[in-house]
Amino acid sequence: MSILAIGLSHRTADLTTLERAAVPAAELGKVLHELQQTDHVSEVMLLSTCNRIEVYAVVETFHGGLADISEVLARQAGMEAQELYDNFYVHYAGAAVEHVFSVASGLDSMVVGETQILGQVRSAYATAREAGTVGRVLHELVQTTLRVGKRVHTETGLDALGASVVSEALAAAGELAGQRALIVGAGSMGALAASQLRKAGIGDVAVANRTFANAERLAASVAEQGVPARAVPMTGLAAALAQADVVVACTGAKGAVLGTEHVAPRADAPVVICDLGLPRDVEAAVADVAGVTVVDLETVRRRMHESGSGTTERQTAKAAGIVLDEVRAYLAGQRSAAVTPTVTALRKRAAEVVDAELLRLDKRLPELDADVRDELGRTVRRVVDKLLHAPTVRVKQLAAETADTDYANALRELFELDPQAPNIVSSPSAGSKHDQIDGDKRG
Repeated sequence: MSILAIGLSHRTADLTTLERAAVPAAELGKVLHELQQTDHVSEVMLLSTCNRIEVYAVVETFHGGLADISEVLARQAGMEAQELYDNFYVHYAGAAVEHVFSVASGLDSMVVGETQILGQVRSAYATAREAGTVGRVLHELVQTTLRVGKRVHTETGLDALGASVVSEALAAAGELAGQRALIVGAGSMGALAASQLRKAGIGDVAVANRTFANAERLAASVAEQGVPARAVPMTGLAAALAQADVVVACTGAKGAVLGTEHVAPRADAPVVICDLGLPRDVEAAVADVAGVTVVDLETVRRRMHESGSGTTERQTAKAAGIVLDEVRAYLAGQRSAAVTPTVTALRKRAAEVVDAELLRLDKRLPELDADVRDELGRTVRRVVDKLLHAPTVRVKQLAAETADTDYANALRELFELDPQAPNIVSSPSAGSKHDQIDGDKRG
């Protein structure tokens, strides 16, 4: 069983393809179950953001897992598998771990160093846990991933250089101090937009959302920060937009929520609409309305390409170094853990041999004093423990240091262990493909 990471992002696919492949939040559970029900996938989580769609899975075989996941994602996107596959990047085993760590650290983001991705990974994990598609392997991987992401930001300062896609989109909107803003969508992206608008000195904020209570909650949060804010119903979108100087649309809806019926010509009071939805929240025809400028994810990508990410080579190199160190440590830990069930089986076998020999001694010398018998038992067990201690500790160290030798199999051969013995002494959570993990005990 190995980790397989499959995805497409702003680096490999155009906005139209990303839009088709995006998985709406309401459908994540369904897609996760479809993925786990395939023949080669035992654990799976799905990360779907404004500029990437990625699947992290534990698979039995590389090619089988790749085919299964590609088929499900293509069906979800309404595309042919080959058409979607042309936009994929694929990472396996150690390379998959390195990719996941890099993503969470912001090194693979459109805005290098942005911190929003860390929360998105955490959210994707929580969704998969709720759907019951995460087991021990992905649990341990994600816990390590989140720690690595935090470490990179803490030790490199990358997050101070580029806050998010939202900040770049708003930068394209120009001077915002004293302006009026409309946020369409009250989720995590909407909250981030509100934070960035406040930092830019926005004068007034209106929030529209399909669930009005959520719009009220975000508006109240903005008002607590000292910026006048109010919630508006989606039915009042046109009126709210007519009063706005800048609009941030980020709903996560399946289709456009802002059309030409919402936007009147703005010859005397131009408006900038930042469309950060995937799929897009703004109809293409809106960009043709007089006085309206649409800044979408493609615009942000061009800005980043033309101006550079803003990060320094030193900080990026330091972050990449941290990621590589963490990958080596993680893989070493996994290799060491893989040999542990065999070591446990060996010790169990040794204990059984000792028990059998002591029982034979009892039958041959039934008159032996009980205290002497107990001392003999303790002595034999100490001898066996001392003989096994050095080789079992060393075999774990060797397994951690190299992947070239199957030390677990070597132990089984040397001591004639039952090949199934390690499975018997392993944790039950390592068994069936549909085993679940019993609560998050590691934070």
